Amino acid sequence: MAAPDEPEPRAEAYPALWPVPTRWADNDHYGHVDHIAYYSYFDTAVNGWLMASTGLDVRELPAIGIVAEASCRFLRELSFPDQLHVGLSVDRIGATDIVYALAIFREDPDGFLELAATGRFLHVYIEPDSRLPAPIPPEIRSAATLLELEVD
Repeated sequence: MAAPDEPEPRAEAYPALWPVPTRWADNDHYGHVDHIAYYSYFDTAVNGWLMASTGLDVRELPAIGIVAEASCRFLRELSFPDQLHVGLSVDRIGATDIVYALAIFREDPDGFLELAATGRFLHVYIEPDSRLPAPIPPEIRSAATLLELEVD
């Protein structure tokens, strides 16, 4: 996530962009998307992208990813019926966890993507029955490496 004095990330900085539409129910009493919906967009994008890229239902793997930590930096408000794209990248892949760097972009009428929020998700993989930490399934690890950014 960029510090306040750093330039905002652009959509091109993310290896994957996942489309997520806003819903009527996402708006709060003040007429903009409620803050909790941003986390839903992140979760939808990460799991949707993993399912699409692996061809598997992530809920049926021998280890499941649970969100152990999440953060969001709100930059611009959103409102239904905005069309969104969530930028996905991976900061780190460990033995049992993956740290995702994320961004939400709103698509304007000309197709330009304007940054609305940045965030972070920590998925910790656990065995579904025991709920103890488990190795990241190989299919997930392979897909996640596609989202790693090159470090200069």
